[in-house]
Amino acid sequence: MEYQKKKKTYTPKEALLKAASYCAYQERTQQEVRDKLYSYGLEPDDVEELIVRLSQEKLIDEERYALAYVRGKYGLKKWGRRKIMQGLKAKGISDYCIKQGLKEIDLDVYEQNLLQLLEKKALTEKEKNPFLRRQKLSYYLMSKGYENDLVQDALKNNE
Repeated sequence: MEYQKKKKTYTPKEALLKAASYCAYQERTQQEVRDKLYSYGLEPDDVEELIVRLSQEKLIDEERYALAYVRGKYGLKKWGRRKIMQGLKAKGISDYCIKQGLKEIDLDVYEQNLLQLLEKKALTEKEKNPFLRRQKLSYYLMSKGYENDLVQDALKNNE
């Protein structure tokens, strides 16, 4: 006989406490919290009610989430604007919150990140043909989310 672990279901009150600590641990999007609440076996009406409560109590704040996401991705992972925007859109963040988040980007630091990535990649790129080399470096930087014009400027200045 195979034993299947029954998933524990929570009352809305219990779920609110669990969701509050889930949100307190790190910034979450409404969708992440919604998915978590559904995993607790709650009804759609209860889920939406709890989302509203958590938002009112400032435990879920998508603008704050966007700010934290941008800081992390551009500061630590050195992502470009385009990749950050795609990431936020994929998480269901509103255009307004995305715009607010992107204001976190300091242009000087952003360009420094781009140049650091270029220098690091240029050292490891084995391609000898100058045209192909430039193309590979360009693709790499664009895959990191940097805008084409900035990438081309950086490549010109690096030659």
